[in-house]
Amino acid sequence: MDELFDTDATAVAAAAADGRVSAREVTEFALGRIAERDGDIGAVVSLRADQALAEAAGTLPDGPLHGVPYVIKDLGADVTGLPSTEGSRLFADVVAETDSRIVRRLREAGAVIVGKTNSPEFGMNATTEPALHGPTRNPHDLTRSPGGSSGGASAAVAAGMVPAAHASDGGGSIRIPAAMTGLIGLKPSRGRVPTGGNMLGAPVSVQHAITRTVRDTALLLDVVAGPDVGDPLVIDRPARPYVDEVGADPGRLRIALSTVRPDGTPADPQTVAVAEQTAAALTALGHEVTAEDPDYSPEDLVAVQQVGMAAAMAAKVDARLAALGRELRDGDLEPSVRMIYDRAAGTPIAAFAAGMAALERLSGRIGALFTRYDLLLTPTIAATTPALGLLDAQDPEALFTHGAVYGALTAPFNATGQPAISLPMGTDDAGLPLGAQLVAGFGREDLLIRIAAQLEAGQGWDTAPVWPPRG
Repeated sequence: MDELFDTDATAVAAAAADGRVSAREVTEFALGRIAERDGDIGAVVSLRADQALAEAAGTLPDGPLHGVPYVIKDLGADVTGLPSTEGSRLFADVVAETDSRIVRRLREAGAVIVGKTNSPEFGMNATTEPALHGPTRNPHDLTRSPGGSSGGASAAVAAGMVPAAHASDGGGSIRIPAAMTGLIGLKPSRGRVPTGGNMLGAPVSVQHAITRTVRDTALLLDVVAGPDVGDPLVIDRPARPYVDEVGADPGRLRIALSTVRPDGTPADPQTVAVAEQTAAALTALGHEVTAEDPDYSPEDLVAVQQVGMAAAMAAKVDARLAALGRELRDGDLEPSVRMIYDRAAGTPIAAFAAGMAALERLSGRIGALFTRYDLLLTPTIAATTPALGLLDAQDPEALFTHGAVYGALTAPFNATGQPAISLPMGTDDAGLPLGAQLVAGFGREDLLIRIAAQLEAGQGWDTAPVWPPRG
């Protein structure tokens, strides 16, 4: 069971489907792993052990995730009967009455939902250290962050508690933690996965997963993608299932390489080195790599983030206060989030229209690069993995001083809506994982899966669980 569980979700589903293991055995094993390992990691914030075991022992759908134990990020996705805290003390006693759309689709595919994972308050941080649940630790080094905001998801997969995990991304929140924990994280195109109306920061935020293998990334996207009734954002369906793109020839691609932040500042040399190593690997595979930076305004990116995330968060807080019938109190929000809330609450309505105009400018300016190139390659993060406490939400000055660098290379593609993937292409000088990011044109997840699978086959990544933890 250890060997099977440490492979990937595809392998677990295949074993459960052909009777080598039962869904209940796999669920028991996952719950045992969580009980054994999460005390050191702090990834899982709520469990439904009895319900999960009962479901696994019953009649599960014969879908592609049959018997796979799965965890849901505690931000923007609901699981019936479990808390939906958004990582915030203000929402600590909220319990979901229904499943979100993405959770329903996972269940319909045969997944067994075992619990929810930690998130920073409203996802407003590149680390996962909320006051409500405490910090999540990186199993590669317990003194380091696993990234954010899907840090609970990435740590759970990296420590081997589950084979893959639900995650979401409003500025890099799938790709950043995947990079920091040595995993694979795909942010789909805008509209590819339904938000269900409760996703904080839509349309810049999207949902998908953090995985160990490219085939799991593709399989899970097949499960959750596709429009739902009433979706305001709809994208063309792929020509064929994404799992069919794994191993498919991507052809000879034109790839732009950029290693600078939006303001022109170079990324950390260690993260640049990983991107350059990836460029060399792609060149060896026959692709054409050329140095070129996207041309866009950093001010436009800030304007989009204020509308796409800060204003959405403020509206969610206001709705909660209205439901409680009271005003905001000291201690309801962490200091950095309170600062963001106060700024957003005082923003004139015209700024929202300006933010949407900035989104269109960004999409056009960055999109122009993809008339000349098939892909863009960058470091995933512009700095190495931070120590826990560096991005302290209790200290706004410290957070804003250090925090912007971590989403500098990921957030632009939340604004444009383009798909982007982080791949575990190297390590820093301390041996901690670093990722390389590949970005494709809008709607081209198929191309990202093809090139990721080609790199996976050629590079031989080690994404096996890290246990016992280090540091």
